Amino acid sequence: MKRLAKWRLISLFSILALVLSGCSGERFVSALRPAGEVADMQYDLMKLSTYVMVGVILIVMLIFVLIFIRFRRKDDKIPKQVEGSHTLEIIWTAIPILLLLILAVPTVAATFKLADVKEMDKKNTKALVINVRSHLYWWDFEYPGQKIVTSQELVVPTNEKVYFNLKSMDVKHSFWIPAAGGKLDTNTDNINKFWLEFDDKRSNEAGNLFYGKCAELCGPSHALMDFKVKAISRDKFDTWVTAMQDVKEPQKAQTDLAAKGQDIFNQSCIGCHAVTPANKMPETARIAPNLTNFGERSRVAGILDHNKEELKNWIKDPETYKPGNLMTGKYGELSDDQLDALAEYLMGLKVQE
Repeated sequence: MKRLAKWRLISLFSILALVLSGCSGERFVSALRPAGEVADMQYDLMKLSTYVMVGVILIVMLIFVLIFIRFRRKDDKIPKQVEGSHTLEIIWTAIPILLLLILAVPTVAATFKLADVKEMDKKNTKALVINVRSHLYWWDFEYPGQKIVTSQELVVPTNEKVYFNLKSMDVKHSFWIPAAGGKLDTNTDNINKFWLEFDDKRSNEAGNLFYGKCAELCGPSHALMDFKVKAISRDKFDTWVTAMQDVKEPQKAQTDLAAKGQDIFNQSCIGCHAVTPANKMPETARIAPNLTNFGERSRVAGILDHNKEELKNWIKDPETYKPGNLMTGKYGELSDDQLDALAEYLMGLKVQE
């Protein structure tokens, strides 16, 4: 009885773990809640394969029950043997081939459609192209056509294809926005290309904010290598681009406390962090996130609430929040007053109110 009770508890906890693993406080983090054309195509393929699998299981169970009831042994007679039946061999060979075709044809068609990036390779293309560069443990987004760079928060227009060039600057990572489409690796030795599209209606339902992840084990903070995606209308996107392009010089501090923070930043942080969005700096020199519009972001370091207290906690001891990050040990000697001033300055870095 004790052993039975033990296994019942194990089974219960296993079921709870499976169910709760799908829970999240954020909306549109799941691939099962598609929010764009690519995600819709992939979701349809998932449903198709699930329907085929469930259909096979139900049919096999039905046949099993029928045979179990109808042909159960009633005496010592040996039932009729059917080995070598050409009819049966044709049936159980043809059915799997048919099921494979049902799965393969739409899968291959979708694969070729999703791999079509000819538009981004055309000269003077009007398509939006974004160069994604992954680092330990943050993301860099360059808009070559618009000549701007930002980090940690990707901004895209809705209802149009957005093309991506993916590359890693250190180890292999994987770029994944669950609600928008499947993941694709960022490698160090080649550039991967693909496209996504964000539906305007579903973006509005999600508060115009989606969540991205690194989907390739890359180090101790792999699970914390998050980024955010702001999906907005084309008009709002153009306004954002113009606001970013208008930033020619580092923004001046608006208060005395922020001015002290700017002095500290210029003495300690400017060697790694840029506060202008121009893409003149070579990608290999971008060793830390661009902070031009840091005050507008929704998270600190991609994972913490966006407020001064969490920002100060991050600056003082980043290792606690992202083990193995390259910022560890850089600013631990700053006093509380200096942290207050630096946080005041950084939270004031905005290109749009």
